[in-house]
Amino acid sequence: MGADGSNPTNITNEAAADWSPDWSPNAARIVFSSDRANGRYQIFVMDADGRRVSRLTDNAYIDEYPAWSPDGSKIAFASLRDGSRGIYVMNADGTNQTRLTSDLDQWTDLWPTWSPDGSRIAFWSRRGSDGDIHVVNTDGSGEIRITDTIGVNEEPAWSPVVSP
Repeated sequence: MGADGSNPTNITNEAAADWSPDWSPNAARIVFSSDRANGRYQIFVMDADGRRVSRLTDNAYIDEYPAWSPDGSKIAFASLRDGSRGIYVMNADGTNQTRLTSDLDQWTDLWPTWSPDGSRIAFWSRRGSDGDIHVVNTDGSGEIRITDTIGVNEEPAWSPVVSP
């Protein structure tokens, strides 16, 4: 739809639940979660006009909250694999799916978002707390919690300008 809300258009035209879309940096493609894959949420990508839909993930668990890297070469996402929901990254074509977060306990990691320079990913996690924001380097190293407050801090967003 237009920025003013005009001309909304359904580009997926599916009975399935399609949600959590993210535009590619060049605005040519959209990555999203959908349960059109046998009722399991998986990651799909399509052209901006809804054509050429491709499934990027295919596993027995939930894959959701995809986010394009700033250069468009990678997609971060949350997945319920290995006994807990963790943050993963894959190439934009779905290859090389790699877990970034180290917590293999019962905790939940969701809502990944890339730093503007593409070097880090912020995400929400419930690790012995109500829910805080964590940051990890894109190779899985340097994971830290950056909020520690009473109550839930969720769905992180980076400022367009990153401080050192």
